[in-house]
Formats: sequence, structure tokens, C-alpha cells
Amino acid sequence: MAPPGIDHGLSAKRARFAGPSGLKGILANGKMSSIAFFASLGGLVYGYNQGMFAQVLTMASFVNRTQGYAEQTGLQQGMLTSILELEAWFGTLTNGWLADAVVRRLCAVIACVVFIVGIIVQACTESASYVFAGRFITGVGVGSLSMIVPLYNAELAPPEVRGSLVAVQQLAITFCIMVSFWIGYGTNFIGGTGESQSDAAWLIPVCLQLLPAIILAAGILLFMPQSPRHLMNIGREQECLDTLARLRSSSIDDIRVRVEFLETKALREFEKARALEKYPKYQDGSFKSNFMIGLNDYMSLNGINAINYYAPFIFENFQLSGNTTSLLATGVVGVLEFLLTIPAVWYVDRFGRKSILIAGVIGMASCHFIVAGIIGSFGGNWKEHVAGGWVAIVFVWIFVANFAYSWGPVAWIVVSEVFPLSMRAKGVSIGGSANWLNNFGVGLATSPFIAVSDFGAFIFFGAITTIGALWVYFFVPETKGRTLEEMDELFGEVSFAAADLNTKARIERDIGLTALLEGDENEGEKEVLKEKLADDKSDDMIEELK
Repeated sequence: MAPPGIDHGLSAKRARFAGPSGLKGILANGKMSSIAFFASLGGLVYGYNQGMFAQVLTMASFVNRTQGYAEQTGLQQGMLTSILELEAWFGTLTNGWLADAVVRRLCAVIACVVFIVGIIVQACTESASYVFAGRFITGVGVGSLSMIVPLYNAELAPPEVRGSLVAVQQLAITFCIMVSFWIGYGTNFIGGTGESQSDAAWLIPVCLQLLPAIILAAGILLFMPQSPRHLMNIGREQECLDTLARLRSSSIDDIRVRVEFLETKALREFEKARALEKYPKYQDGSFKSNFMIGLNDYMSLNGINAINYYAPFIFENFQLSGNTTSLLATGVVGVLEFLLTIPAVWYVDRFGRKSILIAGVIGMASCHFIVAGIIGSFGGNWKEHVAGGWVAIVFVWIFVANFAYSWGPVAWIVVSEVFPLSMRAKGVSIGGSANWLNNFGVGLATSPFIAVSDFGAFIFFGAITTIGALWVYFFVPETKGRTLEEMDELFGEVSFAAADLNTKARIERDIGLTALLEGDENEGEKEVLKEKLADDKSDDMIEELK
């Protein structure tokens, strides 16, 4: 039973101030949508970097420039690829603190500058040490951007389109993974595909990363607004109200702007009260942290990053006709990953998170085992079983399709939902850092694993993915349609959920939000004024207001 004294009609009353959702909502909030799409240049940087390096590693000119290091399989190649993920783990983990310590915009600019420095170092490559240093530096920027951009978009967007605008980040990532594959395929022909290949073949894909990073940093400094949520958190309430009015293309007197402002203020007061009453004891954070990290573990260990990082080498092992064909086959991976992410935005709230995760993981595990079976049957003689090699490639593509509509977008949605707002930035940073740390392990281990046994690599990822299906079925709750307060119920903390609801209702009454939602705007303003006067202990003026 819900706690007494709470007006359950407030949700319906809030709804009368909400605009349309989905595509109509994105178009209706043109200014905010433009800001979100521009901020998602950070996703372009992240996605392009993920896909680009797999292409460059196989280019003859890059192999020559690294004095043969890039073509070495095993631990050397794994470390060259995965050093970025190690520093992305560090960048994401520290960003949870940095995002609260400085304004969100400055945090994104710092990430862009660090990223640009890393790319310049890579472009000056004379040996493998340049690549190691460049990817080491670049990783910090990539990790920071992967966390700060969705957080920034979420804090600026109105509630009715927040999910769609945050999902733009994932679309941007998959779009640039796709683009990077095809750019690498095209530049691979500059100067030929053999020993005569020009350095431009790898320099162009590497240096193209500078463009979105520079544009993003400049745009953030010149015209991107501050996060109203962060302004409220640091006590700059008037700036928060002014920023909200500009974002909604309205004035500070608009009732919708006033409602959103008071909701933001109520949220800040609720977080402060919740932190004081609950989190020093950390009564439910441990289980949620374990749950979240577990979700990110399976997202990283299902094999998708092995495909993204080493697809050309995997396809070469099927003995296709040369490096060009393997790069072409890799390009299809990027196309599928992008296209199959698009419908996920539309149906995740209809079918629910859990069912989509289970469907995706079953599809991925099946593909792993089928590919392993094909390799086991024909791996010793691909020349006489060319058709078998292409069937294996098709099932790798089907695996990517299953990931794209399920674990790619949905795992991040669930992670962002389970934590209360008072610790969401740090919670998402922990989840993101777990993802990057596992990416580092996959990047480091996949190359030597494939060199020893490509059959065994697919068996391993298939087994891990199967365990992931069981884990989702037994341990992941369905969060579709649940409010933040209801998350505690899902994790067995019913008493705390009731206490949170009561605290939130009291704060909304105290600051005048309840009265405003009830339709009495003057009474809402009076409540706010009474609260300020009470702080000044001006009892006579309070009585006059009554």
C-alpha cells in the first residue's frame, strides 16, 4: 500500500503541462533537440574511434610505420588495441566526481582537449611507442565523453523527450562506427593495398577524428548552455530559471517553466534529504552497485567488442580473398549496428527491458555456437569450403544485429534507471568504468585467444552470453514504467520507498509545487515566499500572508 498523505493525482496534474513525446516531441522542442544532437558529437568521437583502429591495424603502410608491430598477433597487438580502454576506464571513473565538481560544459571541453592531444600524438607516429602514448591519452578523453554527454543531455531535456534525446548518444556511436569502417575501406586503396600504400591511407582516418572534437569544444564554449540541474545544485536558482526559459523558448513567467523549475528545486531538496537520511549508511547501494556492474560485465563480455576491434582479423581467418574483402565484410558490421539500433528507441517502452535483453542474448549465444561449429568443421581447409566461410560471416553479422537492438541501447537504459538521482552521476560513472575495464580485458585477450584458437574464442563468448541470459532471467527486474521511488521496491526496500515518497511529497508542498499543480498559482507563490520568510524568522509577515 502506498504511503498515506500523498496526493496520487499529482502525476496526472503534471501531465497537463507536458508536451508531446517521441518524434513529435523532438520536433516541438527544436532548440533543445538541436543542443542534444550537437552534444552527441561526443558520441561521434567515441564511436568513430572504436571502429577506426580496427581498420588501420591491417593497413600495410601503418604496419610499416610501426616497424611491423601492428601486424603482430597475440599480447602485443592486444595491448596496442586495448590501452585506450584502460585509460577510458580511468576517465569515466573520475568523471563521476569531476561532473559534480565543475560545470558540465567545462568537463566536456577538458575531455575534447585531452582527446585532441592524443590524436596529434598518433598522427606523428614513427614507431609503436607513439601509438601507445597517443591511445593512452585519447582514452581519457573518450571515457569522459562517453559519460558526460548523456548526462548533459538528460539534465537539459524536458521529461517527455528525455529518453529519446539521451538515446541520440547511442545512435551517434553506432553511426560513426559504421562510417569509420567505410572510411577505412576507402582510404585503404590510397597508393595501393600492398607495400606501396601511402601513409595517407591511415593518416586520414586517424586525423578525421580531430574535426568533431574541435567543433564540439568550440560549440560548447560559444553557445551551449549551462546545465540547469547543475546550476540548481550549486545554489544559482535564478540562473537555473533563466536557462530553463531559454531552453523552452519561453519566459520565466510561463507556468510550464515555473513548474519545471520547482520540480528541479524539489528534486535538489529531495536528494539532499535522502543523502542525509540514507546514504551515510549505504543501505541499498551495495546490491544495486553489484547489479549494475554485473549488467555492464555481460554487455562487455558477450563478444561485441571483439568483433568491433578485431573483425578484419576474424574475417581474414576465414581466408577471404585478401585484406580488401575482409574490410568490406567488416563494413557490413557497422551498417547493421547502426540500422538495428534505430528501432530499439521506439519499442523499448512497449515490450520492456527484460524481454528485449533475453531475446538479444539468446540470439547472440546461438550465433557464437554456430560459428564455432563451422570453424570446428571447416577451419582446417577453408579453401575447399569457401561457402562455409561466408556462412560463418553471415552469422557474425546476425550476432551484431542481435546486439544492436538489445544490449547496445537497453543495458545503458537500465543502468541509468536503478540509481536514485542523488547519486546517479557517480553511479553511471561506476557502471561506465566497469564497461571500459571489461573492454580493456577483451581487447587485450582477444588477439592472443584468436591466434591460439578462434574456435575456442567463439565457444568462450557463447558460454559467457548464455550465463548472461540466465542472470537476466533470475536477477534483473523489469523497470519499464517504474518511477525512481519504485526502484527500491524492486530491490526489496519497500520501507525506504514509502519514506522517500513521504519526503518528496513534503518538499513539494513546502516549496509551493503542489499548490501550483493544483491550479492555484498565487498560492504556490505564497508557499515559496512563506518558506523564505520562515528562514528569516519573520513570523508577523507569515501571519499577514495567511
